[in-house]
Amino acid sequence: MGPALVEKSSSNGDQRCFESQQHATRRYSNLVSREQTALTKTFVQNDDSRITTTPEISSSGHPVPSDPDDEIFLEGPRSRFEEFFTLLKVMRDFLRGFRTLHFVGPCVTVFGSARIKPGDPHYELARKMGAAIARLGFTVITGGGPGIMEAANRGAKEAGGRSVGCTIELASEQPTNVYLDRCVRMHYFFARKTLLVKYSYAFVVMPGGAGTLDELFEALTLIQTGKIKNFPIVIMGTDYWKELLHFIETMAQRGMIATRDLSLIYATDSVDEAVAHIQSKAIEPFGLKRVAHPRRPVPLLGERGLSH
Repeated sequence: MGPALVEKSSSNGDQRCFESQQHATRRYSNLVSREQTALTKTFVQNDDSRITTTPEISSSGHPVPSDPDDEIFLEGPRSRFEEFFTLLKVMRDFLRGFRTLHFVGPCVTVFGSARIKPGDPHYELARKMGAAIARLGFTVITGGGPGIMEAANRGAKEAGGRSVGCTIELASEQPTNVYLDRCVRMHYFFARKTLLVKYSYAFVVMPGGAGTLDELFEALTLIQTGKIKNFPIVIMGTDYWKELLHFIETMAQRGMIATRDLSLIYATDSVDEAVAHIQSKAIEPFGLKRVAHPRRPVPLLGERGLSH
């Protein structure tokens, strides 16, 4: 494995009105017990280990049942204690992610569908792009699943580069692909999306569905509003995205976005053009350089480097 890129030094407080005090106390006690068990299990396990097996993905095409924790989290104001324990679980998610990804080096995130199979032209394009990103010195990071994610991780591995994944717990599980050097499993979607943005200097968007659209516009909005730097966004598979690209142009024509915002997206099907764009918009502006010996983790703090 060649040198990696590194950064240039771089009030609802009361119980519900119709709930008896006895019931509220019992419910709170059960909640405390359940949350303490979950938190203890999380903090003592080896969170940095690779995930090698998961249940099979559902192919029914129907909406999957909602996760009880997520449903409770999003249902509206709750008691102070419930909100506090939810906060601890969110913190747990981020802590797990920070520990796992801190030493992976500058990344490029590849977004795309989990449903695309090997042999599909877009799978092969993502595979080639993953290899090209790795040869630039970046770590390839994806959602860690099959399809486009697998293709990009696979390309990085085949090129001798670094490959990591950030998966999500779903009621209908998807398998983690086997081309990962490191993988972290998240519970909350917003925490996962944050990590896929936090460590990346560029975003490559391949054909995908609602999740891919969500990730694309999340990154685009963060750049547009100045919440993150002007990192390049490369859209590939222009035959698939042509209606969306036209709609974005229409948004600018109607004054819904600034005309200059159109420059935040670069659309191409050429790996060479995509690599050149990332080179000029990410590596050079942000002073990234290759080093033979990246920073070392401190085992005493529970940190681990990225090794094969």
